[in-house]
Amino acid sequence: MTNERRLPDGRVELVSTTRVEASPIYNEDLAPVPIARRNWSTYNYAALWISMAHCIPTYMLASGLMASGMNWSQALITILLGNTIVLVPILLNSHPGTKYGIPFPVFARAAYGVLGSNVPALMRALVACGWFGIQAWIGGEALNTFFAAVIPGWNTLLGAGFGGHTTTAWLSFLLFWGLNIFIIYRGMDLLRHVENWAAPFVLVMTGVLLWWAISRANGLGPLLSHPGKFQTFAEFWPVFVPSLTAMIGFWATLSLNMPDFTRFGRSQREQVLGQVVALPTTMSLFAAMGVMITSATAIIYGESIWDPVQLVGKFSSPVVVAISMFTVVVATIAVNIAANVVSPANDFANAFPRFISFKTGGLITGILGILIQPWKLLADPSGYIFTWLLGYSGGLGSIAGVLVVDYWLIRRRELRLEDLYLVDGVYQGWNWRAIAATAFGCALAWGGLVIPALKPLYDYAWFVGFFASGAAHLALGARASTINAELAES
Repeated sequence: MTNERRLPDGRVELVSTTRVEASPIYNEDLAPVPIARRNWSTYNYAALWISMAHCIPTYMLASGLMASGMNWSQALITILLGNTIVLVPILLNSHPGTKYGIPFPVFARAAYGVLGSNVPALMRALVACGWFGIQAWIGGEALNTFFAAVIPGWNTLLGAGFGGHTTTAWLSFLLFWGLNIFIIYRGMDLLRHVENWAAPFVLVMTGVLLWWAISRANGLGPLLSHPGKFQTFAEFWPVFVPSLTAMIGFWATLSLNMPDFTRFGRSQREQVLGQVVALPTTMSLFAAMGVMITSATAIIYGESIWDPVQLVGKFSSPVVVAISMFTVVVATIAVNIAANVVSPANDFANAFPRFISFKTGGLITGILGILIQPWKLLADPSGYIFTWLLGYSGGLGSIAGVLVVDYWLIRRRELRLEDLYLVDGVYQGWNWRAIAATAFGCALAWGGLVIPALKPLYDYAWFVGFFASGAAHLALGARASTINAELAES
């Protein structure tokens, strides 16, 4: 028998954690949240998604599709469809967080084993490090543009620089990076205060930019009539498929680690409702603003400017530039820490629970975010969408397929909570079947990078990884089925 208490609504908590607390794979950051502390409501989850979606990468996601040749309707349909699809695995993997109060890396222990869970956790963490770097570079660009507006000669103040960027641009990047690390070490309370007003502030300022774009482009008519490059379905489809996969890849990260947030949920209904209401609507609304503003730049400047920081940098008023860049800095800090630090910090802690705390994990995330060289990913829309988003979606889709199948079909939503924290429990060691299934999904999803005949599969990377790994794990799930039978008997 395990020391667990189950409420009528299905939520579970540990009654006694003496044995668990002595375990080498336990620490306070990974501990299950007691039911008394699970107090997130529908509003909290809706606000979380609104805050995370109102960010510059969302804007660049939509405007990048425009820059690749889509018209406004094609871009918005692609974004709405992609976010609706990815909402399904997000909700499926959110369930164990609310039921058991556990974060993503601990949830992954059920499918992969307490040691094997480091494979999906570290894969997810590396992607988050990349996103941290991307957001930090965007924030650094905003700081650099702000300084250029208020300090005469800023861009050449410290010399020509290197790598295609001035010395002051690199300095601005490091300043913004350091600000993120400072907030991590100060604690999450400071971040919560920022997020309370960051999202609506960003929305208002983007609305002002949209008003400017519409007025300069002589109304909505010219924006909505601006043609894309694709006149036939045959021309559109080869770009639509990888673009849709990239849209799913945008939130494929959160489709894995939503338990990091739903572990605080008061009920399954509230976390589901908050996410369903906020994610597709917020992403589509903010993306629509990006689409229309990018369409306007093609009319106003004769070229599609997909980076809003570069667009605002064209304004002549230092006050306008300063306010706009302050908005970008606030939004980017709030989103970066919420979306790109919480998960990898927990993931690194899962690998070395006795040596890595949340703060240390956050610092590791920041360092790896620099090493990934985000300035190269953001150099053009194709690198951001078709290299970064599309590329990693295959790996994360493969992990999601295993987690969904393992929890919903093999274990039928029943986990032994205490054993998730014990090296000698029923989830001990490595579940090589889950590792093999994940490797199979990744091989098919990424095979097109080296085998030309598999290139069409790479365009569907997330879908291929998700369904291939899920089917393989279901077929190889004999060990997990045996464990499930033991749970039913106990």
